[in-house]
Amino acid sequence: MGIEELSLGVNTTWVVLTAAMILLMEGGFALLEAGFVRYKNNVNIIMKVFADITIGTLCFYIIGFGLMYGADLGGIVGTNGFALTGDLSHLDIPIGLETFWLFQCAFVIAVISIVSGAVAERINFRAYLLYAMLMTAVIYPIAGHWIWGGGWIALLGVQDFAGSAVIHALGGFSALAAAMAIGPRTGKFTANGVSSIALPSNLPLASVGAFLLWFGWFGFNAGSTLSATDVRIGHIALVTMLSAASGGAATLFYTLFRHNRSDAPSVINGSLAGLVGITAGCAFVSTPSAIFIGAVSGLLMMAATNWLETRRIDDPVGAFPVHAAAGAWGTVAVGLFATDGGLFFGGSFELLGIQLIGLVALSAWGFLATWFGLKAIGLVVPLRSTEEEEEVGLDISYHGIMAANQSHEFIQYHNQYEQTEQK
Repeated sequence: MGIEELSLGVNTTWVVLTAAMILLMEGGFALLEAGFVRYKNNVNIIMKVFADITIGTLCFYIIGFGLMYGADLGGIVGTNGFALTGDLSHLDIPIGLETFWLFQCAFVIAVISIVSGAVAERINFRAYLLYAMLMTAVIYPIAGHWIWGGGWIALLGVQDFAGSAVIHALGGFSALAAAMAIGPRTGKFTANGVSSIALPSNLPLASVGAFLLWFGWFGFNAGSTLSATDVRIGHIALVTMLSAASGGAATLFYTLFRHNRSDAPSVINGSLAGLVGITAGCAFVSTPSAIFIGAVSGLLMMAATNWLETRRIDDPVGAFPVHAAAGAWGTVAVGLFATDGGLFFGGSFELLGIQLIGLVALSAWGFLATWFGLKAIGLVVPLRSTEEEEEVGLDISYHGIMAANQSHEFIQYHNQYEQTEQK
């Protein structure tokens, strides 16, 4: 076996393993979101995650990958590679095409799962299925082409190593648009705008989901090297860990000193915000910078959560604060802290300006494409559940089952459902 064959085999093994780690993050999304929402909607969360994996995989294979990585047309979109057919020799990758596709597929599934949490407990399941198709086949792949497929943002020189902008900011602003288009849960805000707290159903479950996401993030970031022999892997893993720890610690102490208690949901989301914030610059920033980026990510998550409340926007799991706020900061932070070209490391404003342009373009595309996409879907099926379906719970309304069928809650909600059907 020659050196080239050995290198290809090692790289293939590395990327397949890290792709599997990223796919395991869907279990994290499922547990996190199920733990944050009310018990009567747990199964619906799980079913949306399965829709992300199943429908998202097929849509990306048939359409999305070609739009993202096909031969460039005007810096906007790819034109071939649909269902992995056609000439894709222009891709400069150290692994086989099928392995590369698998890794990219894991990313697209993560994007749609970001939006899932923001519309939890009130989106019509059929409408969600249509949106999942739109996101994985069109919205994310076009944005991905702009920055990773040789499109116009890539030509500007925007640095987004593993996706703070193209995955998290785009997904987070898509989540904001979806939450605004569908509206808050019934009873979430009073007539004078006061928020009523819907308590999470299972915080230990949510914390396990966060730990799974944390674990998968090492594949997310380090796997983006696409090479098992890349000397940056250790550093990428280290700064990923430090930023996540810093984000969680910042929110822990913030809530402890501000409210005299350490708020568990905030600390969970603070750690995730730290992971989001470092994703763009994990290969470009130093370890002290990573700690600072993580801490700011956690605090920005808290600020964005408060902003949503003042604007009466309902985001049950904090998708916008975690992914959009921290993702935007992480993208900008590259322009400030990159050891090669960052403003605070001897660079000029050039990289910072380029990062801002890329961030605004990707965020605006995610928000507008989702907003108008959902409006179009609303012409086909209702966007949100009825008041009766929401009251009974989406588990019974859309799936005919609850997370624990022998529970008192199951009997109660099943009886409510039967009465609603009879009416």
